[in-house]
Amino acid sequence: MIELRFFERSDFQQLINWIKSPQFLLQWGGPNFSFPLTEQQLENYIKDANNNNSSVLIYSVIDKETGNVIGHISLGNIDRNNKSARVGKVLVGDKNARGKGIGVQMMTEILKIAFDKLELHRVSLGVFDFNTSAIACYEKVGFKKEGLLRDSRKINKEYWSLWEMSILEYEWKEMKKA
Repeated sequence: MIELRFFERSDFQQLINWIKSPQFLLQWGGPNFSFPLTEQQLENYIKDANNNNSSVLIYSVIDKETGNVIGHISLGNIDRNNKSARVGKVLVGDKNARGKGIGVQMMTEILKIAFDKLELHRVSLGVFDFNTSAIACYEKVGFKKEGLLRDSRKINKEYWSLWEMSILEYEWKEMKKA
């Protein structure tokens, strides 16, 4: 079992240690970060986060049994007028925690925040088309593919395509009943 707690400066080094290549950084953080990930980049990332009117909530994922930080996730682009947000920065960083359903638990917890606490209507995310395990995880918690953004990111000499996915409030409520 996991719990989410706000991402803090004391978590910076752990996250930096998990991001070992420019490709991995792009997958995790998108174009807003540059390799190598630094404490200054993370300072900028949390600057206006995690307060009552913030448009971004950033979390460390904690293993309840050990108390260790095993991952990271955020809910950003929070638009209270249109009742929408975007999940991002999803990472099961601890290799020993992978393949154990942690991703599904993380997504479930972030969706509880989005739909049950913030009372949003729509939550979206983007995932590279080759990340089949992440796509399966997102579909398992109710996300639907909306469209493929072909060749949307350039990394070195190749292009990566990105699936745009979302889940709506009524779909979340149906998932909870099941």
